[in-house]
Amino acid sequence: MRCAVLGSGSWGTTFAQVLADAGNDVVVWAKSAATAEAITTDHVNPTYLPGVALAPSITATTHLREVLAGAEVVVVALPSQIVREVLTPYRDAVPAEAVVVSLMKGVELGTDERMSQVLAGIWDLAPDRVAVVSGPNLAGEIARRQPTTTVVACEDEHVAHRVAQACSTPYFRTFTTTDVIGVEIGGAVKNVIALAVGIAQGLGYGDNTMASIMTRGLSEAARIGAAVGAQPATFAGLAGMGDLIATCSSPLSRNHRLGSLLGQGMSLEGAIEEIGSTAEGAKSCRSILDLADQHGVTTSIIAAVVAVLYDGASVPETVAGLVDRPPRPED
Repeated sequence: MRCAVLGSGSWGTTFAQVLADAGNDVVVWAKSAATAEAITTDHVNPTYLPGVALAPSITATTHLREVLAGAEVVVVALPSQIVREVLTPYRDAVPAEAVVVSLMKGVELGTDERMSQVLAGIWDLAPDRVAVVSGPNLAGEIARRQPTTTVVACEDEHVAHRVAQACSTPYFRTFTTTDVIGVEIGGAVKNVIALAVGIAQGLGYGDNTMASIMTRGLSEAARIGAAVGAQPATFAGLAGMGDLIATCSSPLSRNHRLGSLLGQGMSLEGAIEEIGSTAEGAKSCRSILDLADQHGVTTSIIAAVVAVLYDGASVPETVAGLVDRPPRPED
């Protein structure tokens, strides 16, 4: 199939590689002319995937309408908070039969909408034309064709299967589900929990602390998901526990690295500059907390991350406060 990938960051470029390896015709939209030229001519993306040789069949351009023309699958891999601004003007350019696939893991500030909802709204898409992909998918490993698994979600199971087939390779195993809400909530919340794990590790805490935050964080994700209509089992799968483990445990995770720098005493602005790329948890944590509050869901870890990042809370005191609580039943 002809596949358009909107976004030339590490995950967008890596997914373009997956699609090309699966036998598709792939063109990437890049904001930077230098990046587009490097992908097309030199088959590399030195900014986001240094040292990785890309498939020669992948091309890139800065002309978004050109990328969308004739696409059967449109993959969106942009920072979640700029999607509406960047893509709204191109509503008339999306082919009528194209399936739109979100790789993004965030909740939009101001609307508290999941990324599939944002895309459906700005491009007037029916639910069976929107799919999402999520799982333990660290771009740097997949770009080197190391084995992993992922979940493709769409309300129409046949569309989910079609997208899954389009990105299935010997190293990229796909599963399908109709639980779009659960897959997106799991993917968005795990970024915030990875920030919390990184903060704790930056303070010098070890594996017990990390495991505790991850487990309680997964509970927060599942409770938010249940409140907005997700299937509980999704959070025990690849888009829940699987993605959470990978993102919270790996130095390849931007959210984990950002949290670690904050735990070591760096400011948010300095930490963002240090990692040099988007950490979605820092952008989406406030909207995720707002979504939880709207549905009466208590989220101690997410609230603590927001307090540290945006309310001036002390990192050591906030982490200590998460532990110094009275006993209660585990949920």
